[in-house]
Amino acid sequence: MARTDSFTGLSEFLAVAEHASFRAAAADLRVTPGAVSQAIRSLETRVGLPLFQRTTRSVALTEAGTALLTRLRPAATEIDEALGALAALRRRPIGHLRLSVPRIALALVIEPVLAEFRNSCPDVTVEVDVDDLNVDLAAGRFDAGIRVGSLIERDMIAVKLTRDCRWLVVGAPAYFASRGNVRLPEDLVYHECLGYRFPTARTVQRWQFTTGGREFFVDPRGSLTVNDTATLIALAKRGLGLAYTADILVEPELASGELKAVLKSHLPTTPGLSLYFPARSQQQPKLRAFIDTARRVLRKSAGGSRER
Repeated sequence: MARTDSFTGLSEFLAVAEHASFRAAAADLRVTPGAVSQAIRSLETRVGLPLFQRTTRSVALTEAGTALLTRLRPAATEIDEALGALAALRRRPIGHLRLSVPRIALALVIEPVLAEFRNSCPDVTVEVDVDDLNVDLAAGRFDAGIRVGSLIERDMIAVKLTRDCRWLVVGAPAYFASRGNVRLPEDLVYHECLGYRFPTARTVQRWQFTTGGREFFVDPRGSLTVNDTATLIALAKRGLGLAYTADILVEPELASGELKAVLKSHLPTTPGLSLYFPARSQQQPKLRAFIDTARRVLRKSAGGSRER
């Protein structure tokens, strides 16, 4: 036996009650009068009571019909308002935007973009969840995420936010003056390497190198490990060791001479940060507005500011 939906026939009932006419209700609903009559008969059979008094000249509600209309009308109004609210979501940026981002993206993307985004889209509330691990956007109920481009799944749409990252080994001039220069990756065993522990994954970052087309990794050896990029850079500036970091995070320090890069010919370039999301999400005005704002702001800042 076919299952009957609780809402079956209610739209026809409301239309007939409003117009006091089966024909006018059918025209309003864009169906045939026969379809409306069948829907009302099925509803009356289901509730076990007549809902309309029908004559050749008029259609009027019965006592049961009046009671049903009294309860349904407020609910129908709420449903119309709910659908109207969804229409507003289609027209302008509104609602709640949830983003999953790695810690490196906070200063490069989130900090510079959010101020302008909140000014231009005051009806959008924003939630930023910091997680260095790859997350399932659907399971976490995220609208979008930010990750390094190479880590994004192929079935996602990706929008590039920053330029590609050149990885560097950097240290303060005072460090190199006291400990000597680094000419080959193998020389790192004689140097103090500052470790970076990913806050979420809890693993220590391995230093990646390339030599003659061959890729290899070095586990940093040193007495200091931190889980904050800003602290890592600050320690390197004070001459406490060498740091492995992306060039976009230390541009000011390299320009000012506070830090010096070594082993440039042995270090890789990796894709920068991208915003990613499922295809079905790209039509959301709140997400489109965030993408447009991010592109505009990051274009002005030529890749964003470093982590502080």
